[in-house]
Amino acid sequence: MVKKIKFAKKYSNLLFILVMGFGMSLLMTLIITYINTGFDNKYLSRFFKAWVVGLPIAITAALLVGPIAKKFVDKITK
Repeated sequence: MVKKIKFAKKYSNLLFILVMGFGMSLLMTLIITYINTGFDNKYLSRFFKAWVVGLPIAITAALLVGPIAKKFVDKITK
């Protein structure tokens, strides 16, 4: 039997940012690496090299921009 990990609700915003940063940086790096360099036997190596740089940037950007974007959206919606 596998035990499910549950986090306290107070961490939901942080976890959301981490999951979004992970997913978005993964998808964007895969696509951008393919567009810029094509797909060959060194594709995964180039992808991982770029993703190691992109992932912390994406998470940091989400941590900085996320709260500002939420406040803005809350102001322009009913």
